[in-house]
Amino acid sequence: MRIEGIKIEATFEKRLNRFVAAVKIGSRSHKVHVPNSGRLAELLVPGARVILREAQNPARKYPYDLIMVYTGDTLVSVDSSLPARLLLSELSRERILNLNYDFVKPEVKYGNSRFDIGLGSKGKIFYYIEVKGVTLVENGRAMFPDAPTERGTKHMLELIRAKEEGYGAGVFFIVQREDADRFSPNDSMDKKFGDAVRKAAEAGVEVFAYNCRVDRNEILLFNRLPVEL
Repeated sequence: MRIEGIKIEATFEKRLNRFVAAVKIGSRSHKVHVPNSGRLAELLVPGARVILREAQNPARKYPYDLIMVYTGDTLVSVDSSLPARLLLSELSRERILNLNYDFVKPEVKYGNSRFDIGLGSKGKIFYYIEVKGVTLVENGRAMFPDAPTERGTKHMLELIRAKEEGYGAGVFFIVQREDADRFSPNDSMDKKFGDAVRKAAEAGVEVFAYNCRVDRNEILLFNRLPVEL
């Protein structure tokens, strides 16, 4: 998937709040939008090289989005809206899942909630997908979440309910970097979420993990990773 827009390199200074950071462009400090509410503590460290994308709306408060971070030689996408869009594009283009579907729909309603993607046939959704973007990797192991996530646990329980009602259900952990060779829930950060993923898997919810090839202008699903629950 192409990553459009004008991009420049900057140096990370500090996180000001969940969605705003200070970076240095040349010799001047600027405030930029961070499109990710996760902690990103191992990535957003003072002095880190980051990639900014110029906002298309000139009237916006912050003129740049911080979309990527270098950790060593590895480029990591940190835009939390990207994984669902990437998977939607891939599912529309080719059959990642061994399912026959006529259409792929984003943001599908289920009960009082929404899932990221629905697969449908004959005008009806029959398979629900929730997508989680992963940025944390330690010694090759990708882990989610990097901060406690009640919302994530709720999504797992909703997938279980969908499965119990006869629908297909799956969760995709999209690792937004290439240097991961396996995936596990991050129990040390949020054991309730990890337990919910394991409960979902036992209920028949399919659990997938993929890493990505990332450069400034493109991100692609790369390898399916083993999931260790």
